[in-house]
Amino acid sequence: MPGNLFGPEIRDMIAHRRLGDLHNLVAGWPPADIADLFDDLSEDDRVIVFRVLPHVLAADVFEYLDLGSQQHLLRAMAHEETAAVLNEMSPDDRTALFEELPGHVVTQLLHLLSPGERAVAQTLLNYPERSVGRLMTPDFIALRDEWTIAEALDFIRRTGHESETLDVVYVVDEKGRLQDDLRIRELLIRPLDTGIADIRDQAFVALNVNDDRGAAIEVFKKYDHSALPVVDGEGVLVGMVTVDDVIDVSEKETTRKIQRIGGMEALDEPYLTIPMARMVRKRGPWLAILFIGEMMTAVAMAYFQEELQKVVLLAIFIPLIISSGGNSGSQASTLVIRAMAVGEVRLRDWWRVMRREITSGVLLGLLLGSLGVLRIVLWSLAAIEVRGRSMYGEHWVLVAVTIGCSLVGVVLWGTLAGSMLPFLLRSLGIDPATSSAPFVATLVDVTGLIIYFTIAGWILSGTLL
Repeated sequence: MPGNLFGPEIRDMIAHRRLGDLHNLVAGWPPADIADLFDDLSEDDRVIVFRVLPHVLAADVFEYLDLGSQQHLLRAMAHEETAAVLNEMSPDDRTALFEELPGHVVTQLLHLLSPGERAVAQTLLNYPERSVGRLMTPDFIALRDEWTIAEALDFIRRTGHESETLDVVYVVDEKGRLQDDLRIRELLIRPLDTGIADIRDQAFVALNVNDDRGAAIEVFKKYDHSALPVVDGEGVLVGMVTVDDVIDVSEKETTRKIQRIGGMEALDEPYLTIPMARMVRKRGPWLAILFIGEMMTAVAMAYFQEELQKVVLLAIFIPLIISSGGNSGSQASTLVIRAMAVGEVRLRDWWRVMRREITSGVLLGLLLGSLGVLRIVLWSLAAIEVRGRSMYGEHWVLVAVTIGCSLVGVVLWGTLAGSMLPFLLRSLGIDPATSSAPFVATLVDVTGLIIYFTIAGWILSGTLL
């Protein structure tokens, strides 16, 4: 990539203020490559490179940068430079930037826009947060039914530079209501005197301006389009959403879910640039909640203190028991959350999921229980001693049965808890990703001890207890 090849040379140009040479070198690069170059430069050098770029190219590069770099450049540039970049940005990317900035900063930046661009920006920002309206761009090509292909192509030549993409054009009626979408190739392969009405099939898919962004992701997955039209409540075409915007949204949503599954609040900022105090605030409350939850483990052990005093051997297997239950619950929770996220599983499927998890929980429990029993049997038959004593005592058979049954019970419970908790949260309107692996593990730790000591009381009563 050019940034990796020319990084040292560019830094040398900056150090010796050879800005003309710097301009000639990078002005012909693709915007994405210039954005990659910024990763190897200091913040001050980024500003210098950005300032030598032509305004249109600078705006394109700006759209490829992460939020931290964008904010730094906005602070470093003069009002005139900032205004030039913001006015050249595509409306959807500009809206995405404004969504991440504090309200007072957005107000200041809006005043730097031209009247036309300010009206567009305010219109997009007035749509509900996380709606398709904030994701779309109003820059599209709209044709009329009564036109011929020759008239349509002439219109595209005159106005096409303002459109987000020319892969798809739209047909509207006299009131601006969407009638159809057409691939540009359909215009290019037909005679110029063919009417637009003659090539329409009215088989189009559209998003509503108030749809949630998640709906846009699902529609793109289903229909495999590069762009989709956006209409208001009356069917009037107001914008379009391109697949690159949907990919960005999908990446953000995936990042948020992964962070929540990890047992913390979503960062919403790049890991390397988020202030340490804010990261601690994001992670601390969850750790505190999990810590308080783990305190219940101590309460459970205190409740069974008498049994532990009688059979210290039971304490040896506590980490084995609770970790097996927590691991099985974390597995089930992760699988179900993922299945929900991609639409494989819906709320009404809870009973089907429960039946599958009961079966898998029993089988997995039998697998781990068999390994636990095998370990006790082999050590006992081999007469392995610890400090001159048999490790599991004369009642090792009962101990083996206790561990085996406990593992079946704990793994089954962990699997059920991990798989059903996302359904419970979804039914309450809470993001299922909140049922994170650490949260499920903490829940199963406490209940796993109760299952373990209860089974031990049944099997070992009259012998060791």
